[in-house]
Amino acid sequence: MASWIPIGNVAARPLLCKNSRFGFSPTILNAQKALFTASGLSASEPRKLILYSKPGCCLCDGLKEKLDAAFCLSGPHSINNVQLQIRDITSNPEWEKLYQYEIPVLARVREDGTEEVLPRLSPRLGVELVQKKIAAAFSS
Repeated sequence: MASWIPIGNVAARPLLCKNSRFGFSPTILNAQKALFTASGLSASEPRKLILYSKPGCCLCDGLKEKLDAAFCLSGPHSINNVQLQIRDITSNPEWEKLYQYEIPVLARVREDGTEEVLPRLSPRLGVELVQKKIAAAFSS
């Protein structure tokens, strides 16, 4: 079962940036949640992003690496309070039917809980542009 990963808290950033490729251990994930909660944000305030992918997909792996790096960046397009959930489409027939020919697919979760699929990001985009496009999706 996929879980939400709070990403971007300034205090948690050193922990995150050491754990590339989303290799979070439960201890570090719990520490991130504690740091995230300590920042004063409630569980309802973080923005949520979903990545639909599957094992062995080189495009998915490339996007995961760029997302990992983008969450570590600061600046005007910072995506500090974004939580990421990675969903393996092979674990759910509905997701597989919807996205089998489209992965990787990014979707943002709206305030009402519905998902909005974001425009496909080119594999050639740099980390800064990935960060900027995700930030733009949440500001619209």
